[in-house]
Amino acid sequence: MNQNLSLSRRAWLQKTGFGFGAIAASDLLSAVELPHEAAPLAVREPHFPARAKRVIHLFMNGGPSQIDTFDPKPGLAKLDGKPLPDSVLNALQNVQKGRAGTIWASPFKFFKHGQSGLEISELYPHVAKHADDLCVIRSMQGNVANHSPGLLLMNCGHEVLPRPSIGSWALYGLGTDSEDLPGYVVLMPSGMPTAQSRNWTSAFLPGVYQGTHIETDAKGSELIPHLTRSDIRPGTQRSQLALTQFLNRRHSNRRPGDERLDSRIHSMELAFRMQSAATDAFDVSKEPESIREMYGDSAVGRNLLMARRLAERGVRYIQCYHGAGQPWDNHSGLLPRIKALTQESDQPIAALLSDLKNRGMLEDTLVVWGGEMGRTSTIQTGPKKVEQYGRDHHVDGFTIWMAGAGVRGGTVYGQTDELGLSIAENPVHVHDLHATILHQLGFDHKRLTYRYSGRDFRLTDVHGRVVHELLA
Repeated sequence: MNQNLSLSRRAWLQKTGFGFGAIAASDLLSAVELPHEAAPLAVREPHFPARAKRVIHLFMNGGPSQIDTFDPKPGLAKLDGKPLPDSVLNALQNVQKGRAGTIWASPFKFFKHGQSGLEISELYPHVAKHADDLCVIRSMQGNVANHSPGLLLMNCGHEVLPRPSIGSWALYGLGTDSEDLPGYVVLMPSGMPTAQSRNWTSAFLPGVYQGTHIETDAKGSELIPHLTRSDIRPGTQRSQLALTQFLNRRHSNRRPGDERLDSRIHSMELAFRMQSAATDAFDVSKEPESIREMYGDSAVGRNLLMARRLAERGVRYIQCYHGAGQPWDNHSGLLPRIKALTQESDQPIAALLSDLKNRGMLEDTLVVWGGEMGRTSTIQTGPKKVEQYGRDHHVDGFTIWMAGAGVRGGTVYGQTDELGLSIAENPVHVHDLHATILHQLGFDHKRLTYRYSGRDFRLTDVHGRVVHELLA
């Protein structure tokens, strides 16, 4: 026999062992349940019984004008066109002082709706039909009247430092009901919001808790690129993945505490399972025609229909941005732009609320609407034609609303002054909103912590209070 072709029994076993390992690993992974520490998304019990099992956050990135949507200021009509008093102007943040112009009363009419008589702008006729489900907070407070800090504060609890997003905290605390889908999904029609992926980061939490960003304007297989492989059969791919995961697990066991490795192992397995589950969840064509018509054939409509499909499949936190960048940032041309924005979102939002209610899901789904800030009640200096008027950033009294999951529907909490520029009563800081959302998910925000760099961190840092007045 050729000397080069001869193999010892030991060498032969070493070379063929790789194939045996693949077979063994495949059996191992299909039969053995991973321990809790290797299953970071296993369902966990909260601190106390929760009213909400999941959250759908409708993010109007850019900052919608509360003066024109959910915070009527009829007294502004008498002051329309007049300059701001110096006392008011001096109280504004520096970013606003040089750009705050004359007072501009909303050109849109407000009407009372539902048994509660909640006042909502004519811009939202479909959402107004759900007035008795809405808990409107008109006294929201932020810290910095700029987009990136505002987005990061609203999402992560801090406007500068890298901190885990609220969706990551929810997933860390509760785990997920879905084995085949990410527990935290971010839906965008196209592109990224300001501050980009920092809005859904897990920061120092393990990477498995980070949000999964989906571009929902893509079609078919492009929705989640590189998810499937055309060059390999599923059974062979399963074997390859099994072997890889088996080797990764051995590597991990020798290096306990390597959270990045554990996150990578989990991500590979999740990606394999998503090949069928995700394509099904995001395929809105499987919905009855009546449901698709209810949401409307638009980017926002498809986004919100996908959100409902994800919610009923066990995804814990779903965030829906209106569009790329900051579409609600109406420094100029507010009249045509806000009409278009509300027209794009009004029917889909109302459809989501109706759909959740019809399926019995609104009882344990918390829906949150709002942006990272609001707008001033003044015209920003510059253009003189009314079609070109715009409003500046404002964080000292803006509006968000919540619905479902035990919030007090048909109510208004907080009030801004007659100019809509400062809070007259019951301020609610973003930290308070976070504490309240976590409370509905069953958590004491002071106890939901993660130890990092020698200290215990939480979403609300050293701030926040649960606003019980918002809760039924």
